[in-house]
Amino acid sequence: MSGLYEEDTIAALATPPGQGGIAIVRVSGCAARAYFEKLFLPAGQQKVESHRMLYGHLHDEKGELIDECMAVLMLAPRSYTREDVAEFHLHGGHQTARQALRALYAIGARPAEPGEFTRRAFLNGRIDLSRAEAVMRLISAEGEQAAKAALRQLDGGTSAFVHDIQKQGIAITAGVAAALDYPEEIDEREAAADTASQARALAKRLTDACDERAARLLESGFEVALCGLPNAGKSSLLNALLGEERAIVTDIPGTTRDVVRGTILLNGLAVHLSDTAGIRTQADTVEAIGVERARAAMRSADLVLLLMDGSMPMTKEDEELLHEAEVYPHLVLLSKADLPHAFEYPGALRISVRTGEGLKELREELAVRAGEIGEMPLTDARHMRLARRSASLLAEAAQALENGEPLDLAAVSLYEALDTLGGITGDRVDEKLLDDIFSRFCVGK
Repeated sequence: MSGLYEEDTIAALATPPGQGGIAIVRVSGCAARAYFEKLFLPAGQQKVESHRMLYGHLHDEKGELIDECMAVLMLAPRSYTREDVAEFHLHGGHQTARQALRALYAIGARPAEPGEFTRRAFLNGRIDLSRAEAVMRLISAEGEQAAKAALRQLDGGTSAFVHDIQKQGIAITAGVAAALDYPEEIDEREAAADTASQARALAKRLTDACDERAARLLESGFEVALCGLPNAGKSSLLNALLGEERAIVTDIPGTTRDVVRGTILLNGLAVHLSDTAGIRTQADTVEAIGVERARAAMRSADLVLLLMDGSMPMTKEDEELLHEAEVYPHLVLLSKADLPHAFEYPGALRISVRTGEGLKELREELAVRAGEIGEMPLTDARHMRLARRSASLLAEAAQALENGEPLDLAAVSLYEALDTLGGITGDRVDEKLLDDIFSRFCVGK
């Protein structure tokens, strides 16, 4: 695949736009070295060598000074894209980066498309598709666990697992091919039985490697809905957990009309908190919409924190809400623990946002409920979809053989299973899928 972009050189800002300590402009392609030497003048007698950071001055195509900066040239194939790559490390800010890019475009570079640097790394064989996707997962990781999962994928954990499965799959299909080519030497019934057993074992390995829960948590985080009657202390609790005044808090019932969200990190995992409208039957039209959204938040949450005012006697509405929450994973909280207790509830945790009572225990309980993300090989939704499809094809082949169908018919499903796995690593992939994957990247990556 190398050489695909031989006549094309791209440039883009590789750091977030705006003011900052540094702005990095990245260039990749066959003309990267020529552009580097044309626009950058090293200070003193410094010699331009690959992978050596130099100090000097960047000029535009007319020789006008753009910035005093550092720059580095990385010659192929020892670069991120396996092409010649140049980087200019400028003072952060809109203008210097804009001028540098304008100068590069003026002498022949073109603006890079989203994810094009990583796409070139994939097309030039430096990384496979699963590792390319891990780059974006690492960039967008909200917590430590998501970052660790992305690093495992980037380090080749997914690739190694898939390649091992493919190796075993090839051995199975080779056995089938041998039985078909040499029927006088290999008993077809014995070959069918062995192949069916091996195919089922391989299918099980694939399905066992899929961690649906981890994939969802890494992608979306752990969802927690704060629910209860009006004035139960939901908004105060949200603010206390976030450490900021995110939700409006008043003594007036029904202040919260919509879902207010915030995120905290617990054990390296993003935990999304949703403060919902007080659930009550007597509500005006606008508040009723908020109540329905609160119920929707309960239905979709991984955990419902059901708040009850512990300083007031339990009401019929409290009991009805407790009954409603029983069908969901939930934790009962008795708020306003700094006031005299009006009732007890088995298993409930007493909290007070004024004194901090119970908040440490609540955070610990949330961390336990969210749990740890395991180290399963497959935690990406696209990869799991392909793995399950491949496992299904392997199971189909095994079933066909067990039913006494010819080996060559089962072989079709075996070959398709291998092709399907190739979609994870990029061995079998079309341009449309690549466009979809890399369009989610930022421009400079």
